[in-house]
Amino acid sequence: MVIFLTGENEINSFENKEEAEILLEEARNRIDEIDNELFNLIYQRTHIAKDIALAKEYLGMPVFDKTREEAVHAKIEKLSEENGIDAVIIDQIVDMLTILSKNEQNEILRRNNNG
Repeated sequence: MVIFLTGENEINSFENKEEAEILLEEARNRIDEIDNELFNLIYQRTHIAKDIALAKEYLGMPVFDKTREEAVHAKIEKLSEENGIDAVIIDQIVDMLTILSKNEQNEILRRNNNG
């Protein structure tokens, strides 16, 4: 019998190899579903960059907004700590999402300025 912790911190055990294989397959399927959801959310987040770029352009603001980025990182750090997730890695993910958004904003502004 093998004992393990699930994502919900419940203790379970396997009676045989087949049970472990079933759990592994179910967990991998759920990870695939979550990956699809994450991609869709990233797509939506990036698509919003158009609205942000146009508003910033009208307001005469630069693409880089240090205050906003610091606030986002502070929020993420707090959420990471509250949920016991590695804050450094989550911060890196947020950095990548921010870069993606800024790149999209810059591209939108470039297209607007070049016609």
